[in-house]
Amino acid sequence: MTKEPILRVTDLTKEYGPIKAVDGISFSVNPGEIVGLLGPNGAGKTTTINMILGILESTDGLIEISGKDLKQCRSEISKNINFAAVYAHMPANLTVRQNLYVFGLLYEVENLKDRIQFLLHEFDLEYLVNTKAGLLSSGEMSRLNLAKAIINQPHLLLLDEPTASLDPSISRLIREKIQAYVKTTQAGILWTSHNMNEIEAVCDEVLFLSRGTILLRGNPRTLPAEHGKKDLEELFITVAREPLFLEIS
Repeated sequence: MTKEPILRVTDLTKEYGPIKAVDGISFSVNPGEIVGLLGPNGAGKTTTINMILGILESTDGLIEISGKDLKQCRSEISKNINFAAVYAHMPANLTVRQNLYVFGLLYEVENLKDRIQFLLHEFDLEYLVNTKAGLLSSGEMSRLNLAKAIINQPHLLLLDEPTASLDPSISRLIREKIQAYVKTTQAGILWTSHNMNEIEAVCDEVLFLSRGTILLRGNPRTLPAEHGKKDLEELFITVAREPLFLEIS
């Protein structure tokens, strides 16, 4: 029996006057699947994520999460999705515990104190529990961001450059925590990154955006060879520089 996609995007479009930032894209994310959303700056990745989060309203198209229309069921859906990015900082004047408590209340998390204690242990934040977020290192902040992102045990997790500017050790830790979460919960992940080695390591499928449209899609470990490229990084560079060549090849 085929599982219902956790996320289904159909003909999604976002226009800013005459400019189409996102131009009729369609894709899905299944339970237990990590999908990479790739492309150069300005390709439409963050705009797409913001529409899925409900931060931006689409011009056209349909976003369904667990079979429900985002526009019609936004309040219900929002409890089952979450988001993390290195640039999305937590309130700097709140401590680690206070941040998790506030976000737990926003997501109406049951048994919140127990959930916070679990996350503090899981992400090695116990010794920082009374430290204000503004005083955390980039690695510590990333661990807090990810703890916040799964506090409500979301069915759909959106990750926008979650390991950008982090050292290799912290980046690996973040990847391992995300993969373990997916394996345990069968959540779906939509992941943007410019680190092609990372994408190859974690993603089941990749979507290459160029000028607001999906130019290529497929398995990140086999897609480059299908287009005569040695690896995902070389394919990414070609998408960024010569998208028209790929469209007709």
